Formats: sequence, structure tokens, C-alpha cells
Amino acid sequence: MKKSSQTTAKIGLFGGTFNPVHLGHLRAAEEIREAYRLSKTIVIPAHIPPHKKSNVTFAEHRFEMVRLAVQDNPFFEVSDIELTRKGNSYSHETIDYFNTYFDHTAELFFIIGIDAFREIHSWKQYPRFFSACNFIVMDRPGRQKAPQDLLPADIAGEFTFDSRQHCYKHTSGYQVFFCSITLLDISSTAIRTALGEGKSIKYLVPEAVERYIRENKLNLS
Repeated sequence: MKKSSQTTAKIGLFGGTFNPVHLGHLRAAEEIREAYRLSKTIVIPAHIPPHKKSNVTFAEHRFEMVRLAVQDNPFFEVSDIELTRKGNSYSHETIDYFNTYFDHTAELFFIIGIDAFREIHSWKQYPRFFSACNFIVMDRPGRQKAPQDLLPADIAGEFTFDSRQHCYKHTSGYQVFFCSITLLDISSTAIRTALGEGKSIKYLVPEAVERYIRENKLNLS
């Protein structure tokens, strides 16, 4: 992975299981990149997601599917940092890594879905996140943006609403944005179910990802 030559680069960090990566993931990341004028978005497959109760496909396969999915987008790249670190994939370690990697010269934006953000209070060392980077929470269309009740209750007092930038600002200076994205009714669970039933997944995942799954006879369940 190459460092950006821009000292004020805006870098999106988009982590997840991606089992498998699908067009919903990619479209959401592209809309966020465009809306917040990100210099690039780094997609980060987890090695062992701490909150996943069921087994996931080998990390190496999930990484390769993401690599294939983003290879034609010059604004996207994939990172293997959570794979090479091994063990459980903790987001606070990943954020710390990229702050160090970019020598704290890049502005980091941690991209997360609304459902995951609701559970962020259960993540390891989660209060540190808001003193280390910005957040972009992907919200559903039609919902009121940035509702106060979505902030973690025990640290909600550390935020103030910035009406000019339409975000919540943490005492550290970092911000939490809520952004409505196009809702594509695609899920990795539904894709795995379709594969298990021998059904087509065409137009749900990039062609290169579909081909990789078929060629490697992956059992994603």
C-alpha cells in the first residue's frame, strides 16, 4: 500500500467481514467517498471478527475477493493489516496503525453502518475511537440524521452538535457524521444462502468475485 503524497489527505477506513463483499458494500463506500471527498478508501477485511458468532470463510479468500472487487477503482484499495496481525480484529488497533502509518498527517474517517454503530459501546476500548479519528455512520434513507440517542450513552456528554457541519463534535475535535446512503437490499447472508441452494448470485457481487467463488468452490456458510 502506497502512502498518499498529500499531507492533508482524507482517508476512509472501511472494515468488515465481507463474507462475501457485494455491490451493496461497494456502492455505499463509493457514495461516502464522493460525499466527503475522500482521497481514497481503504477496505479492511477482518481476520477474526470478535462480534461474529458463526464461522466465516478463510480470511485469505475474503481478502482476495475484496481485492478483485476494488481493483478497477483508483480511489479504493485493500489492506491486509488485520490479516497479518492475526487473532481477533480490534478496530482501535487498526485506527492506531493507520494514524501511525500516515504519521498523523492524514485525516482518518472510520466508516461504519448504523446497526454496528448502535453496538459500538460493546467494542473493545471504544471510547478511544472518538479521540483518534472521525466517524461516518451510514444511515438508512428517511431516518432523521444524527439523532442524539445514537451516541454511546456513557460518553454522550463529550459531544456537541455542530449545526453548521451537521455533525457531532467530540471534545477531541474529531467529528461524527451521519450520512444517508442508497439502500441496496443485498446482504452477505442472503448471498451465502443463495449459493447454498445452488441459486444465481449474478448482479449481487462483482463478476470477478462470482468467478472466484465458483472457481475455488467456496463454501461461504
